[in-house]
Amino acid sequence: MRHRKAGRKLGRNASHRDAMFRNMVTSLLDQERIVTTVPKAKEARRVAEQMITLGKRGDLHARRQAMAYIRSKSIVAKLFDQLSGQYSERHGGYTRIIRTGTRLGDAAPMAILELVDYQEQVEEVKGAQEQ
Repeated sequence: MRHRKAGRKLGRNASHRDAMFRNMVTSLLDQERIVTTVPKAKEARRVAEQMITLGKRGDLHARRQAMAYIRSKSIVAKLFDQLSGQYSERHGGYTRIIRTGTRLGDAAPMAILELVDYQEQVEEVKGAQEQ
């Protein structure tokens, strides 16, 4: 029986799954937007929201817990300095999943996982090219 066993296995063993989610959450916090499959996005969202909540706490213990998972000092610094202030008034729901269709190779359902206040940098680049 599978009672009270949360999370998807995604066809991977535990160490591969942990490493994949660490990399996905690190990329999400760095780039603020990643493209992945829908099941992976749903699982990575859980971890990413926990990391942002740690950033909002802001104490030394929370920073060490985040460092134990993310393992990139620059990303943890961004999480605690920039993103925590950005989401200080929000009580959860820091990420969104936008479904984008299916992948050509295997028809896997694809999605964009992004932070809620994500602003695309296209306007700044377009304005610089016109001048």
